[in-house]
Amino acid sequence: MNARDIIIKPIITEKTMAGVVADKKYTFKVDKKATKIDIARAVEEAFGVEVAKVNTVNVRGRLRRQGRNEGYTASWKKAYVTLTPDSKTIEFFEGMM
Repeated sequence: MNARDIIIKPIITEKTMAGVVADKKYTFKVDKKATKIDIARAVEEAFGVEVAKVNTVNVRGRLRRQGRNEGYTASWKKAYVTLTPDSKTIEFFEGMM
């Protein structure tokens, strides 16, 4: 898999943006089969930064109802990527602040 297949999209919320400012910690929605090593390499390749560590969370699908019918949304994987202190920041997130 290449970097574009692994990183699906960034997650931009108030809580994740606070982590960007304080700790250089970025949050991404990633492919469910990707490992921490794959995610670190993809972020380094896509954004040209140095990754210190990667934490992942498997997010369960939520129960949703449409009248009497119910089902679950798709489950997905979230990755918290922390950069090294001397690494540059990711330019995409700078425009959000």
